Amino acid sequence: MKKKILTIQGSSLKKINIETDTTFFLGLEAQKRNYDIYYYEPNDLSFVNGKVKATCFKVQFNNNKKKPIEIIRKVNLELLKSNLLLIRNEPPFNQQYINTTFILEHISKRVKIINDPKSLREVPEKLFSIRLAKYMPPTLISEDLAEIRKFFVKNNKVVIKPIDSYSGNDVQLFHKFNKPKIKKYIKKYNHLMFQKFIPQISKGDKRVFIINGKIKGAISRLPKKGSILSNMSKGASAKKIEINKHETMISKIVANKLKKQNIYFAGIDFIQGKLIGDINVTSPTGLKTYYDLTGINLAVYFFDNL
Repeated sequence: MKKKILTIQGSSLKKINIETDTTFFLGLEAQKRNYDIYYYEPNDLSFVNGKVKATCFKVQFNNNKKKPIEIIRKVNLELLKSNLLLIRNEPPFNQQYINTTFILEHISKRVKIINDPKSLREVPEKLFSIRLAKYMPPTLISEDLAEIRKFFVKNNKVVIKPIDSYSGNDVQLFHKFNKPKIKKYIKKYNHLMFQKFIPQISKGDKRVFIINGKIKGAISRLPKKGSILSNMSKGASAKKIEINKHETMISKIVANKLKKQNIYFAGIDFIQGKLIGDINVTSPTGLKTYYDLTGINLAVYFFDNL
């Protein structure tokens, strides 16, 4: 049987933790389905005289802690030869990220790309949630200090999130309006997201997986002691969970919107029944953790429904 080609645009291979990494988990399933895997980072992508190319490593993923990733060779690959391309590099959704979406869009009608590069530009992870504000806690997106001050007066404890960041980086809880510190944040990030603090985060959030417009499962992530961050990369622990009727209703609404936007794979998060504003589409995570907790392999569903 002729091998198929899976190309992955990812972050550094050195960062991959095989215990939790969704990209690695998807790669293992791809190999079972007769794919050869070629892996490159965003800075290795080029547009050359009408062709989209990348300097890739051909890799073998192994379910083996001693040697999980085997680099077979380095190759300059024309990406039009790919049967499937996964955009899996971590944010920030900066100009480099945007540039890669424009380059990959050049081949998107001839190569299946998940998630679609044009759709990634149209569904910025925090700004897309403007359309879903009624399901969220009180939320402000601004860099206007007067508006920010008024928001603090109404809501007291406020969580500040950089628009372009990821994995809980620089997310902080402010107990009061702190003008000098907020000005530093604005200088670094421009517009910020401000949300009323939900103390029930101490009992964990809920990450819901959406694949091809369908709700496919959920996990709860419990922040480590003294933290408000439910990100696994920040030391949170996970457990199996079900979502309630209210969360299911909201998840279906989000899933339908994402389907219309041509987003195939996403993760959304709830705290105490409130959608917290991160529509994770750039590099959704959690499938390996879900498998460890439930025995259900959503990578199978991912590939079955392409």
